[in-house]
Amino acid sequence: MNTIISNIIAIYRKELQSYFASPLALAIAGVYWLISGFFFLYILLGPDGILAQVAMREQLGITDPVDVPYQFLQFFLSVMGSLSLFFLPMLSMGLYAEERKRGTLELLATSPLTNWSVAVGKLLGVLTFYLTMTAPFLLYESILFSAADPKMPIVIPILGHLALILLAASILSLGMFISSLTENTFLSAILTFALILFLWVMNGIAEGVTGAMGSAIGHLSLLKHYSNLIQGIIDSSSLILFGSYIVLGIFLTAQSIEALRYKRS
Repeated sequence: MNTIISNIIAIYRKELQSYFASPLALAIAGVYWLISGFFFLYILLGPDGILAQVAMREQLGITDPVDVPYQFLQFFLSVMGSLSLFFLPMLSMGLYAEERKRGTLELLATSPLTNWSVAVGKLLGVLTFYLTMTAPFLLYESILFSAADPKMPIVIPILGHLALILLAASILSLGMFISSLTENTFLSAILTFALILFLWVMNGIAEGVTGAMGSAIGHLSLLKHYSNLIQGIIDSSSLILFGSYIVLGIFLTAQSIEALRYKRS
């Protein structure tokens, strides 16, 4: 057990260092910060933003209270979830594709490291890099929410950001599997985006299907379960679904590398 954990940590460190040393990964982070920062300010201060809507309500004499922090968090996390569809496939595309391209995947497949250890270590590495991309916005949100009166219950932003982490881990895990199938990084990104987009809109597809089949299809939707969690709805089925996607991606990746190991034996 200690050996497995040590192997995972070793792969995790190597993968994380490679991301921070990659000009492409840093460029992706820079664009992500630019776009996310724009939406952060626009949702809050834009002409159609939260504060503008509050000011308009006051001008119209509408006295119903507005939970500004909650509405802002809903809009912003919705945008962050949508942006994840585009940025996360670009982060996961090189997890194994680059190994195939450089010819080091064969060495990895024939090494004493278990396939599961490599897959988990790689996933944790890229997920940690993504978390560093979202970290500045946690600071901005904490400053914003500290000025709110009354204070928003801390469980709501915690659950919302947990949903973002689970969504990211699910996308990256599935993207890792697709990356293990090809040496073309851009093809890997495109296929991952197509798969995640399909899982994202499955709730809409389910609305056109009646009966138990429609319910089953809708249950697979990433958007449905992500929306539940960012609204503060603690649903065990949502947590199970995200966990299932994460484990499925790791399992399929391990099987993909095992197939390569079998070919080389």
